[in-house]
Amino acid sequence: MVNPYSIGRDCRITLLWNGSRIDLRDVTGFQSEQHTIIQRATPLNGLPVEFNTPSGWRGVFTIARANANLDSLVAAIESAFWNAGSIGSGTLYQYIREPDGTTTTWEYSGVSLSLKTDRWQAEGMIHQHVQFYASLRSKIS
Repeated sequence: MVNPYSIGRDCRITLLWNGSRIDLRDVTGFQSEQHTIIQRATPLNGLPVEFNTPSGWRGVFTIARANANLDSLVAAIESAFWNAGSIGSGTLYQYIREPDGTTTTWEYSGVSLSLKTDRWQAEGMIHQHVQFYASLRSKIS
């Protein structure tokens, strides 16, 4: 029987930064949330009106640390800022294998990120947690 629902194992992500692909092995979690700004009008001659305007996306993803790629990326971002005053941004791609067999691809552009790493300890697996902001999410396919 084919599973009619998304169950979490059907998602992968890729991060591009300055034209280079960052290998994100063993992504164990991904979440994104649209941010909006509430616009409201309360006319004297009618009912209140409210709507939302887009204001980017925030999210987090977690990986089981298998290499220094995220650490190296963050070091390069910091170095570019302190040496040249430049603040770069990247692009994140989310690929979802849908229950019907098709693939949906989302592109998060204008990405900035911050990294948090688990405590290093004997016999403990290290996970890295990346919080990100993206200016825009677009459907590619």
